[in-house]
Parts: sequence; structure tokens; C-alpha cells
Amino acid sequence: MRAEPIAAPHAFHAEGPVWFTEWGGLKYVDLLAGDVLTVRDDGGVDRVHVGTIAAAIRPRGGGGAIVALERGIALSDDYSLRELRTLPPLWDDTSVRFNDGGCDPAGNFWVGSMAYDQRTGGGTLWQVTPDATSTPRVTDVTISNGIGWSPDGRTAFYIDTPTRTIWAFDWSPETGLTGRRPWVRLDDSVKGSPDGLWVDAEGGVWVALYGGSAVHRYDSGGVLSEVVDLPCTNVTACTFGDRDNQTLFITTSREGLAPYDQPLAGAVFSCRPGVYGMPTLPFAG
Repeated sequence: MRAEPIAAPHAFHAEGPVWFTEWGGLKYVDLLAGDVLTVRDDGGVDRVHVGTIAAAIRPRGGGGAIVALERGIALSDDYSLRELRTLPPLWDDTSVRFNDGGCDPAGNFWVGSMAYDQRTGGGTLWQVTPDATSTPRVTDVTISNGIGWSPDGRTAFYIDTPTRTIWAFDWSPETGLTGRRPWVRLDDSVKGSPDGLWVDAEGGVWVALYGGSAVHRYDSGGVLSEVVDLPCTNVTACTFGDRDNQTLFITTSREGLAPYDQPLAGAVFSCRPGVYGMPTLPFAG
């Protein structure tokens, strides 16, 4: 398959696409600009600045959104994000920032961090509970990236990018993440490194390959079953959405590229792979 751009590039480092009908369809972040972008029907975007970094966003079940900023969390009571309630920073070290995140079936927000210099073990995967309590759960992470849950909710898939591995955890509301194990290890023939991910209704895991110009789907048994090609090197994340939840939206980045290289880098792309995606899980707080 080949993905096509849905509009001209609107971001430098597009990340974390999320489809949620109630907030207008597709939102994503321009991470290093600290902006959240909402895609309009005319192909343009509405842009809201939320902080130095806009790392990840998810809807709140009662309306509004939760946003991961550079070193903390912000809450909005409406989908416009014009008024944010910013919680205190979770750490003092300015060399570490938040990166990707997502919600579990119980409504907790899981969001991971990384060091700006990408030093080994500089990051942590945090759990934010509905009462806005934040707790470090997985330490010694380098570049915390995509996280998502299987259709039955019993397995979480997670990426720490330099490991070139999709990790699996057992998950339940009572125990959280346990039993970490490798699910898919990318061999040397796979170009690029795993970044964001999304799970489909058949249990397949779609993984963006940063530096690899592609998204790979691994079926429920961990076998490569689909490849989506893109004309941009830095593919960052993906999600399912649209009216029938069968459109795969893919974000890309201009990071590290010369000004006139890859003119579509930073755009959002889409394709119709013929499967239903899992719906976005909201934050319960």
C-alpha cells in the first residue's frame, strides 16, 4: 500500500494523531513547536499553542482533553484547548521531556519521557490516574514511544525506540502493566526504528518506522502482514479514524532534513487498509 497526503504539510514534527468525533475528527501535535493541530474539512488546520512541548493528547471522557507538555500534564474542560489547567511539573531536570502516550481501558493516561540528548535510560513511563495522580511505572527507558491495548484489553504493546522491539505487557485494572516481554524484534532488514503505534480490531499492531519511510502491520501472532510506503523518511505515528474507523492516518516529520528535501515531510498521510481500527480510549478524569 501507499499512503497519500491529506493536505500540504502544516507541521515541522507532526506526532500523536488521534481521531475523536466529538472534538471534530483528527487532532495531532506539532511536538517541538508546542502546538496542537485540528484538521479542518477544507484541508487546513486550527493551531493552539499549549507550551514549550506538546507531546501527546487524548480526549477526556466528560469533555475536554488531557495534554502531556514538556515535564507535566495539563487539562482542558473543552475541546478548543483555549483554557488549560496546568499541573505542577513532575520532575525538575530540564534535560528530560515527555514524548508519546495513550490511555488504557480503565481510563488511565500512560505517557513516557526521554532525554533531549537521547541518553540511554534517561526516560520513564508514567501512569496518570483519573484523579490526576502521576506515578512512574517503567524506568530505565531511553525513548518512550507508542503504547496501545489489544482488543480484549489484556495486553499492552509498547515501544522504547532504540531497542527496536515491540514489547508486550499483561494488563488489568488491578495490577497495571506486568510481565514485560519482547513481542516483535525488528531484524536488520527493517529500515528505520519503531516510533508510534496503533492497534486494529483484529489485534494487528501498526508501527510507524522513523527513518524507514513506512508503517508496518504485525498481525496478532507478531508476523509482518502489511507495509504502507510513504515518500518521507521520518514516519512518526499513526491512528485509525474517519466515519467508519477504517482510515489509517499517519504523521511525519521534517526533523533532520535540509530545507528543500522531501517537500511532503511534516504532512499527514492516509490510506484505507481494509481493517477497522480500535477506537480512541479516553482519559477518565
